[in-house]
Formats: sequence, structure tokens, C-alpha cells
Amino acid sequence: MQRILPAQLKALAAALDAPLYVVGGSVRDFLAGHLADRADWDLASPASEDALSRAAEQCGFTVRAVYRNTGTVKLTDREGVGYEFTRFRSDKYVRGVHTPSEITFTTDIALDARRRDFCANAVYYDIAAGTYVDPLGGIPDIRAGILRTVAPAEKVFGEDGLRLLRLARLAAQTGFSPDEASLAGAKLHRALIRDIAPERIFAELELLLHADEKAGGADAPYRGLCLLRETGVLSEIMPELAAGDHMAQRADFHDHDVLEHSFRCVRYAPPSIRWAALLHDVGKPACMLEDGNFHDHPARGAAIATELLTRLKAPKKLTEETAALVALHMRDFNLQMKESKVRREIVRDYALLDKLFALRQADFSACKDDLSPAPAVQKWSTVLEKMRREGVPFTLKELAVTGDDLRQAGFLGERLGTALHELLDYCTQDGRRNQRETLLRHAQRQNKENL
Repeated sequence: MQRILPAQLKALAAALDAPLYVVGGSVRDFLAGHLADRADWDLASPASEDALSRAAEQCGFTVRAVYRNTGTVKLTDREGVGYEFTRFRSDKYVRGVHTPSEITFTTDIALDARRRDFCANAVYYDIAAGTYVDPLGGIPDIRAGILRTVAPAEKVFGEDGLRLLRLARLAAQTGFSPDEASLAGAKLHRALIRDIAPERIFAELELLLHADEKAGGADAPYRGLCLLRETGVLSEIMPELAAGDHMAQRADFHDHDVLEHSFRCVRYAPPSIRWAALLHDVGKPACMLEDGNFHDHPARGAAIATELLTRLKAPKKLTEETAALVALHMRDFNLQMKESKVRREIVRDYALLDKLFALRQADFSACKDDLSPAPAVQKWSTVLEKMRREGVPFTLKELAVTGDDLRQAGFLGERLGTALHELLDYCTQDGRRNQRETLLRHAQRQNKENL
């Protein structure tokens, strides 16, 4: 591991009076053979946070924060890379709550290892000595691809409910499999996830939905979601989505139930729309239970997605975009929409068009695991290319007239904005209309008709 350690970190280890260890994900990933180009450097030592801070400053690190109650120091090196140091300690928890209720500092590396979650994350690398220290047998687990709790699973998950989500997220990111005891413990204590702050839950889910960016491979998010379903944690954090489990769909369109279809939609979706892929059919269970059919599920789903993501304290922009995509994902699914209406909808939703096409393709592929082009996407893409060849403006900025042009022509107040949108709609059906004089004449004509 010496070859991947930054020189500045090695200098810090040499300057510190106590051993300095790298621990956690960077050690695990290196031993598993999938270390990323830039590791997350978690450091540990029996040294105090003050001693570490002094040595770090002498070696050219910037000390960003010191938390003496937890023995934590946050550093950045000369390249701006971040490091987090934590002094050896033993933690006690109020059942299920993420933050320790009592912290005791120690010089015993085995006690420090016992406060962690999984043995694969409790392997230490002594930077100065160039040796591994493995108090809990994590190295054999890494080689076997196993996630095993550092203590009985009931204790580990009972101490910190967030570990229920970490189990699925780490399994997805690493490709490791939980052992039977970890699975059983997660199932038994699944309700403890309710004690965790919503933003922490969202952060873990966000990492899980992008787990294919780590070593877990292309199917990583799908596997993580399946594990959340298996342990029952999904039902605790997103019951609206979990309600689709075992809910049958029309066999001529679907090979899978509602929830499995949603998971497979994530499997086929690009990273930018993973939340929309996961929630695109979240309205189906509510529609079936209340109406006996799925007809209104896009609109119902948009409202539920908004409520769910707001509850998880997701970013507002993500929430709004996801809800919009959910609302639109079934447009023209039966290919009956006239081209004139397709054109208007393309312009109306132009900012979301690429993501909407990606969602429709993922949705189509998830129905029967069919990777061929989605017919609705093909149809709309053909219309879109035709519009581009004609020179159709897709935004107000692309119109051949401006607000100033219309103001000089006598348009004022709300009428000016309305006229611009009417001109955009006018050009939607024929891009050749996007000529300054043509648009000004049309605007004047429409203005007279509205007087």
C-alpha cells in the first residue's frame, strides 16, 4: 500500500510520536484490488487530536477543524485532498441513534475496531511500519467478499440504525455479500432506521443509486435496492415504493411486478435520472388500491415523489425535476399523439427532453429486459430532428424577435410575455416562420384579434 500513499501523509506518520494508521474504505478497497484514483483517507491513531494537529501543521497540512469531544481532526494537504483523523476510542450508543452517547478514548486498537461497523472496514495499515493490523479478521472477509459485523449483528445495528442502510450501500459499492448473521440482524432491527435523520438516509440512498461509480459494477444500484427490499428497510424509509412489491402488472407489457420493474428501470437508467427511474411508477400502488387501475399513476406518482423526496430533505431542484419526469414519463406511450401535439410538448419540456427520453428508454427496457430502442423515444426523436432541420426555436432566446422588439411594437406588461410564448408556439409547427418580420406581423395580427 506504500506506493499509493501520498508523500505528505508518509511524512506525517514519521513526524508523529505514535503509530498512524490508514483505516476503512481505502484499505478495504486496496486489498480487494479496486482502489480508485483518489482514495478517501480515514486516519486513526492512539495520538491525541492536539498532537496530530501539531504534527500535521509541521508537515504542511491545513487543519480545517478539530472536534475534541470525538477526537476528530479534518485536514487538507497541499493538493487540496481531504483527510479525516479520529483518535482511538470506544463508543456507547442510545439504541438506534446514529451519534454516540458516550465516548471513551483508548490506546487499544482492538477496542477502536469494535466501534466500527463491518470487519472489512476494520483493517488498519501502519503507515510508518508498512504493515497491516487486523484485529477482527477483516482481511479474510475482504478476500472472500463478505460483509460481517464487528460484533453480534443485533448489537451493531441496534447501536446505529444508519448501519442498516450502510449494509446495502457498501454491498452495492464493493460487490461484497452480507453474511447470514448480518442479514438476520438487519431484518430484526429494520425499524431502527426510523430514528435516523432524513438527510442522512437520503445521503446513503444517493450513494447507493450511484454505486456503479465504485467497484460494484454496472448492476451495483440494482443489487443494493434488492438488499433493501430483502431486509425490509425499504418498507421503513419508502413505504409508498415498497407497496409495489408483488403487485402484478399486465403480462403483455411486463415481466415483473411494480417494485421489481422500478428496480430494473434504475438498472437501465443513466446516473442523472436514477431517482426518477426509481420513483417513476410510485403512483401505481396508490392508484390500484384507490381506483382499481393504474390509469392516473403519472400524476399521482409526481405528487407522491414530491412528498417522499421532501420528507427525505432531498435538494429542491432534484425533487422538482424528479416529479416533472415522473409526471411526463407516459406521454404518448401508445404512439397515438399527433405530430402537432408532439411538437408542442417537445418545446414545452425542452429543458428536460434528454432526461425524459432516457427515462422512457429505461422504462421500456425494464418492462421485459428489452434493450432495443423504445418506440415512443424513436418517434419523438424523429420529430425532434425534423424540427431542428426546419430551424424551429426551442426557447424564447432562439426567437427571431425579442421583448424589446415587441415593446417597440406596442406590447406592454403581461401581454408582452404572453405574446412571446404565443410566437414560440407559432414557430413550433414550422421553423420557417422564425423570421423577424413574419413574427412581428403575426404578433400584431394576434394583438388586434384579442382587442
